[in-house]
Amino acid sequence: MSVESIRILGIDKPVSRIGLGTWAIGGWMWGGADDAASVETIRRAVASGINLIDTAPVYGFGHSEEVVGKALQGIRDQAVIATKVALEWPGERVRRNATAARIRSEVEDSLRRLRTDRIDLYQVHWPDPRVPHEETARELERLREAGKILAIGVSNYSPAQMDVFRRYAPLASVQPPYNLFERAIERDVLPYARQNGLVVLAYGALCRGLLSGRMRADTRFGGDDLRQSDPKFRQPRFGQYLAAVEALARFARERHGKSVLALAIRWILDQGPTVALWGARRPDQLNGIDDAFGWKLDAGDLAEIDAILAEHVKDPVGPEFMAPPARQA
Repeated sequence: MSVESIRILGIDKPVSRIGLGTWAIGGWMWGGADDAASVETIRRAVASGINLIDTAPVYGFGHSEEVVGKALQGIRDQAVIATKVALEWPGERVRRNATAARIRSEVEDSLRRLRTDRIDLYQVHWPDPRVPHEETARELERLREAGKILAIGVSNYSPAQMDVFRRYAPLASVQPPYNLFERAIERDVLPYARQNGLVVLAYGALCRGLLSGRMRADTRFGGDDLRQSDPKFRQPRFGQYLAAVEALARFARERHGKSVLALAIRWILDQGPTVALWGARRPDQLNGIDDAFGWKLDAGDLAEIDAILAEHVKDPVGPEFMAPPARQA
């Protein structure tokens, strides 16, 4: 497999344009996980050239980072570790906290769990309205100057918030939700990234599995699976999105001989300076990654895809349900 790559400011090796997303590996909000399978998944991804591993402390309250650290023992230098900061979870109730003190505490915990001496890309998970961007950015810049992190990113930030942040620290990337069904960043964040040399790490690339091509009308989610509270997975919207996926799958097969999953990833890669985050927690969920590389969608393809979406999704909804609350005064 010939993996496409991109450069991220501050990181000395090319970064694969598909990254492994590890939220589900943490188990929390995804109905649990099998650590042995997760370790095997991470190691297989790195062996296949997918060197960007994206995680966060809040994924399983530290568990995802621990599994990533275990999986990368002996192959750490082959990987680019991207993790996050600025959420806390007292009593497992997640909320934002981007204070300098929280960042200083979190980075040490992440380094320990990841079994490494540096974090390649350290991202503010959500902007904290109770903390000035200057405080957050200056603390991250101190960590970068100390060599504990190599590059600084943000996640779920607006262009206005990034403008303020960049006065105090160099910004290398932004991580927003982005997929065929959730495209709000095309109005602002994506053009901003293009103009300012930022790499976009698109999370939710398969829209919580909707674009995998494996879901049916009778698919059910148990336990603490977040899709139980995702409005996309409730009727009548669920039926609209499944109809769109069916039409997209037919288009991908007839036009390009590809799966709808490969189409969804290729579409993201063709939008600009993008990396698609591919969530997986079993090795078999990596099957088909190579089908996203080595081809492109032309203007006619993009127009037909837009027409398919307009025809089938009459009541679109974004990913707003996932936003954690700010701390109260």
